[in-house]
Amino acid sequence: MRIVEVPLLVLCFSSVLFYCYGIYAACVFNKRWQDSNDNFLPAITILKPICGSDSETYTNLASFCQQDYPNYEIIFGVRDSLDSAVDVIKQIINDFPQLDIQLVVNECVIGTNLKVSNLANAFAKARYDILLLADSDIRVGRDYLQRVIQPLQDENVGVVTCLYRSLAEGWVTNLEAIGTACDFHAGVLVSNQLEGRIKYAFGSTILIRKKVLEHIGGFEAIADYLADDFQLGYLPAQAGYKVVLSDYIVEHVLSCDTLANAIKQQTRWARCVRVSRPWGYFGLIFTYGVVSSLLLLIFSHASIFAWKILCITWVVRLLMAWVIGVQALKDLAAQKYLLLVPLRDIITFVVWCYGFFGNIIDWRGQRMLLTKEGKLVAIANEK
Repeated sequence: MRIVEVPLLVLCFSSVLFYCYGIYAACVFNKRWQDSNDNFLPAITILKPICGSDSETYTNLASFCQQDYPNYEIIFGVRDSLDSAVDVIKQIINDFPQLDIQLVVNECVIGTNLKVSNLANAFAKARYDILLLADSDIRVGRDYLQRVIQPLQDENVGVVTCLYRSLAEGWVTNLEAIGTACDFHAGVLVSNQLEGRIKYAFGSTILIRKKVLEHIGGFEAIADYLADDFQLGYLPAQAGYKVVLSDYIVEHVLSCDTLANAIKQQTRWARCVRVSRPWGYFGLIFTYGVVSSLLLLIFSHASIFAWKILCITWVVRLLMAWVIGVQALKDLAAQKYLLLVPLRDIITFVVWCYGFFGNIIDWRGQRMLLTKEGKLVAIANEK
């Protein structure tokens, strides 16, 4: 065995261990909350930051208006009165007159991340002590609020967040959906199982107590961060609050996109993770078994031993993808295109390598510098 083959074999072995533990973590996650209380139904303020709209926006937003929940309000935050989403929101208000729904149009900016400014402007109108934040591309069922609120029965829980399955059209978005279901969420479930909790949150759902938000400095504390959702879980965790991963899985509606835009988005988030959690980002090398086994096959000149390692690695990898993506998340892309997982892993590995270089990202049509703390700094357009 050549010297270069030894570390590749170690990486294959570590990846298989990761895959096996991911399967175990997914099986444990499938156990639902057993001590929920049907009478625990506190009032909730839903904050919705909005910028632009598409053909799915009405359906996504309307799903939050159809909750089997006794007392909640919805506040939409928009910066521009000419935003295309304003008409959609007005239609929502007209179609659900029985609900307490407000539209806040405010150009006030508190930081580089304009989404956070929309949240802060909407938050000023919030009446209740429990806040729920969810992106505009999220769709939920009628039992959503009743389910996600249950962990807050524990007074030590400050934040609740949710996994999500993607609704995709087109091969680019389906590849993205496969990566989310079978790779990203695998890491989340492993982290949740290893530590007994997570220390971050997702834009799919962030349920947070108002006192917790105020404790970490309000929205002003995260106004310059790219990963504002990550910070809304990380900062409360640092302050001593529990961050709980709910058993409820929301739907994330992916709009059709080009390969170039998808790569830009993946690169942006790769660099964001790198600056936010550098050691965790580097540690991903131990999870890319598909790539490691391929390299082992190449450097060993396609030896029988290397073929066996590749087969074992790929089979366990696909098994984890099936357990997490198909069984736990019930992701449609994972169900249809499970065999494309190795291809998606190779693309993810290339993006991961590229993510080590540079701190410039393209975000919402503007070039930004990503600092080592994960904050955004606008770069003046060159003439």
